[in-house]
Amino acid sequence: MPGQKGLAVPGPTNMPFAVRQAMDLPLEDHRAPGFPDLVVPLLADLKKVFLTETGQVFLFPGSGTGGWESALANTLSPGDTVLAAVFGQFSHLWVDMCRRFGLNVHAIETPWGQGIPLDAYEAALRADTTHQIKAVLVCHNETATGVTSDVAAVRRILDDTGHPALLFVDGVSSIASIEFRMEEWGVDVAVSGSQKGFMLPTGLTIVGVSQKALSMADTAQLPRCFFDYRDMVKMNAQGYFPYTPATTLLRGLRASVDLLLEEGIENVWARHNRLARGVRAAVSGWGLSLCAQEPQWYSDTVSAIMVPDRFDANEVIQIAYHRYNLSLGAGLSKVAGKVFRIGHLGDLNEIMVMQYLGGVELAMRDAGIAFTSGAGVGAAVDVLSDTVAAQRIAAE
Repeated sequence: MPGQKGLAVPGPTNMPFAVRQAMDLPLEDHRAPGFPDLVVPLLADLKKVFLTETGQVFLFPGSGTGGWESALANTLSPGDTVLAAVFGQFSHLWVDMCRRFGLNVHAIETPWGQGIPLDAYEAALRADTTHQIKAVLVCHNETATGVTSDVAAVRRILDDTGHPALLFVDGVSSIASIEFRMEEWGVDVAVSGSQKGFMLPTGLTIVGVSQKALSMADTAQLPRCFFDYRDMVKMNAQGYFPYTPATTLLRGLRASVDLLLEEGIENVWARHNRLARGVRAAVSGWGLSLCAQEPQWYSDTVSAIMVPDRFDANEVIQIAYHRYNLSLGAGLSKVAGKVFRIGHLGDLNEIMVMQYLGGVELAMRDAGIAFTSGAGVGAAVDVLSDTVAAQRIAAE
């Protein structure tokens, strides 16, 4: 099919040309005397993306799942209790990993479409007077349902209850895209991956770790080798890695971090919010609803859109892909066939969002879903057009 494919999934995301170009180079010696010239400043600049001064950022070959494992293995021991909520596919998978490690999981089942149940978290932590809970897990942005939870509120609960548990955050589809403040929010391990906000191919686990979490490595009894933070601390200090790193991806990450810092991390957050509001306006214009049940949980990186009961979201996805060269995200597990997902994160602007929304209208029309042609696209224009926005502000 002529023309470029539209990539509107919530990861992998579109790669900027500068990132692709940075990786188009001969392979290099990862033990070369000059290799630390890449590694040391890159690790320092990644702390600016995570917004931490005292923490350290580690890079492992892998995906976000490897980051989950590193958080558990470096800080906990068999039988330790962790507090978590299950409200989507990825929060479910992290809990499943905890159980496979032999941890005692206090899992709070939460309706899909809602976020972290703050009241239930507070009740559990207040009741834990002997501090059996060693870690609290938060899936910051549940990609399956398009739900963002309030990490700062969880930190306030920990502080208000005087509970010493570690705070682990899955920020795979949030870090480098929406507001995330590791230091201010007291996050002990923040997990991300290269294929979303960092605008790279899949292949890098990017993990921010607090000094408190690092101090647990000597007493933690869960098995670890590849993901041992102690080995990384020792080798990273010299600008190297304890094993062969993904050198090509590191070059791409250098270019990606340069782009993020040049734009300004708060400007990155604002851009994602603006584009997400355009998508949400389109959903409303179509007469459809989001899986996220309330505005407080709306995600600025992915919208999971409910189709009417008598329709199959997978048909919309199939039509979009085969007829219009547009990739949309599928519903997962409990919401399979009920939602399709539009990813709006990474290297993205207004024109690209409008392309995705136009493709969705074509696919939904072919699938037989009733809506007024252009209703969603037009609603997005009203949000994303600087002229319309200026008129609205003047009228107010």
